[in-house]
Amino acid sequence: MSDVTKAQVVIIGGGAMGVSLMYHLVKFGWSDVLLVEKNDLTHGSTWHAAGLCTHFAHNPTIQELRATSVRLYRDILPQETGRDCGFHRSGAMRITRNPDRMDEFRHVAGLSDFTGYPLEILTPERIAELHPLAKLDGLIGGIYEPDDGHVDPTLATQAMAEVARKGGAQIWRNCPVTAIHRDQNWRIETAKGTMAANHVVNAAGTWGWEIGAMMGLNIPSVPVLHQYLVTDTVAAVTDRMAAGLPELPMIRDPEESWYVRQERDGLILGPYEKDAQVWSVDGVPPEFGADLMPPDLDRVEHIIMAAMERIPALETGGVKSVINGPITFTPDANPLIGPAAGLQNAWLLTGSSMGVMEGGGAGRFLAHWMTHGAPPMDALAVDSRRFGSWANRDYRVAKAIECFGLQFGVHYPHEERPAGRGLRLSPLHDLMLERGAVMGAAHGWERPNWFTDAPGATAEETFRRANWCAPVAQEVEAASSRVAMADLSVFSKFDVTGPDVEQFLETLGANHATKPGRIGLTHALTPAGGVLSEFTVTRLADDHAYLTSAAAAEDIDFDLLKQVGAAFDVEIQNMSEEIAVIGVMGPKAPGVLPELAEMPWLSVQQTELGSVAVRALRVSYIGECGWELHVARDAAIALFSLLETRAKPFGLGFYGAYAANSMRLEKAYRGWGSDLTTERSPLEAGLSVFVRKKLRDTFRNDWDMALLEIEPGEVDPFYAHTLMQGDTPVGIVTSGAYGHRTGKVLALAYLRDPTAREDLTVSILGQRRGAMILTRAPYDPDNTRLKSGA
Repeated sequence: MSDVTKAQVVIIGGGAMGVSLMYHLVKFGWSDVLLVEKNDLTHGSTWHAAGLCTHFAHNPTIQELRATSVRLYRDILPQETGRDCGFHRSGAMRITRNPDRMDEFRHVAGLSDFTGYPLEILTPERIAELHPLAKLDGLIGGIYEPDDGHVDPTLATQAMAEVARKGGAQIWRNCPVTAIHRDQNWRIETAKGTMAANHVVNAAGTWGWEIGAMMGLNIPSVPVLHQYLVTDTVAAVTDRMAAGLPELPMIRDPEESWYVRQERDGLILGPYEKDAQVWSVDGVPPEFGADLMPPDLDRVEHIIMAAMERIPALETGGVKSVINGPITFTPDANPLIGPAAGLQNAWLLTGSSMGVMEGGGAGRFLAHWMTHGAPPMDALAVDSRRFGSWANRDYRVAKAIECFGLQFGVHYPHEERPAGRGLRLSPLHDLMLERGAVMGAAHGWERPNWFTDAPGATAEETFRRANWCAPVAQEVEAASSRVAMADLSVFSKFDVTGPDVEQFLETLGANHATKPGRIGLTHALTPAGGVLSEFTVTRLADDHAYLTSAAAAEDIDFDLLKQVGAAFDVEIQNMSEEIAVIGVMGPKAPGVLPELAEMPWLSVQQTELGSVAVRALRVSYIGECGWELHVARDAAIALFSLLETRAKPFGLGFYGAYAANSMRLEKAYRGWGSDLTTERSPLEAGLSVFVRKKLRDTFRNDWDMALLEIEPGEVDPFYAHTLMQGDTPVGIVTSGAYGHRTGKVLALAYLRDPTAREDLTVSILGQRRGAMILTRAPYDPDNTRLKSGA
């Protein structure tokens, strides 16, 4: 073996995720692929996984990762290798006695109608039919996933490795990585020598944090101990087998926090306790490999007892073995997939708490991203840059514990989980709290979601109209009839300076460069023409542009700007922490800002208000006359105090993110990350006005985004509802809300059949509601209020 081995890509980690990436890179045509593993394949969490595979997910991308895994293990690998991977198509169900959980089930089932993985809502009687060993006491229903099953993790991983090796990939076992450096290429030092690679991938799973540290990254994942027990022979199971009955479906009780599946003539029971036990947070012991912790069933005894109450046959088998090993959790329990922030040709494929369940699909997802320059689907739910440098040790530990304990928690549409909060605070944070703000989290920032006069109020967790609906209506009234202020400091903000600013802007997005003194919108695109990023571009001078974007896009956008800027003589600075933003909106706003009242719409002025230097942008995301006032962080409180004093005689109010969402939908404004994703082009999103004419013929235009007015009901739309024409799924809702100014229930949706314009309904929590396409925004369609304030 030579001192330096060269490869196109080095994958670090031989679990289901890393081996799946190796397999799929070979399938996509990369043969010069090298995988290194510190022990042997599957020697992380893969080897002790229970092998559960599901289609249940709240997000279409996560669902597709899981569905791809099922197809791979069940069909593709057996065909390629001539051997079974141990996949059992047992089906699976989730049961509940909680009405909110049934709402969640109906929401997931509605999404699945669109994605093509139909799930069945269950009655108690149907539960008894599918799983006769389960007692029905207290159950109100459930959901059934007919194509779910379980796989042998080792067989599946070894099958992928076999096919990849035949395609030219190499695997170095017993080869721990000792150091990683970057010069012209990546240099990976190992116990068996040094490797030089164009690309490096951290697929180290349990060791993901350590490998990340070698790469210069802070990987926000934490090993958490999870245990499950395997029973000895269960008579009720052997009786079924003797009678030739099919394998029992897997069953999960989210309220009691356990799952049970058949394992030969016995059962497996997996509990998830609320007080998770993190392990080796600051580094896994070097000698750890295919090892387990001692059993600790006392921690989960109450969950075991509850499972035995539901499935009495569990108690008859006795405990054959207990598996207690680490699995990794990220702060939102989704895997980390995609580019490593701030590094060139460095990738993450780690942090999955369900590495076997998601591994087959996750490997294909990243392989497509690496070989095609863009992910195959919207990546925001898994993008490794969704957590920034603010995700410190305390945060990742607190969120891992929370996520483990809520592994079976209800996912509400406006959920705000309490752990790991308060990391990034606007300078106006305390002032917002004093004025009644109820805070939410966005990319580590605290931001006002809504305002209330009730001390200590928190948002109700519900799928129906929550306790913030009436306060939001008051916020909208203030913004539309008087004047309202908002703390908008969570925007991502970037300064671009230098002699090549014009050329940089022309290259960055689909729109022409914004002229000096003006504000424009541009969309950066993927190689396939999908919307990668959306920037509001404020041109301060020939050699100075100021760009703002969504809070959650900060690290994604900073990477993109640096990548584009490398070809030009420009300097790019991330100003997100240094600049605060105050919104002043409403028909009375010109009276609050007489110095700025003559500014044209979509213009910028650098001035002073009082003695405070301000960058004033005449722009509004809520459809009212207004300004965004961008100010240095240390001057924000002084500016806010001045504005508040001026605004009070005009009937000042405040508004938060929920009111802004309602008002922007009344203007049919698209939102990045929900309505605008890499899956759809600007033309499909209805943004042709922001695309240069010469480019329009180059975009795909198969889908069509429409604004829908939906028949009123007790549940307002939020996201991932299927749009139907008759009994045919024809589209998917990407965002929705009640429009308080118009009295309309509104949603933006993509039609995959653009000709489906009539007889539409939206399935919202199992109810079919009539939907009508609106050809114009229902509020101020001619922008009269935006431009004049009248």
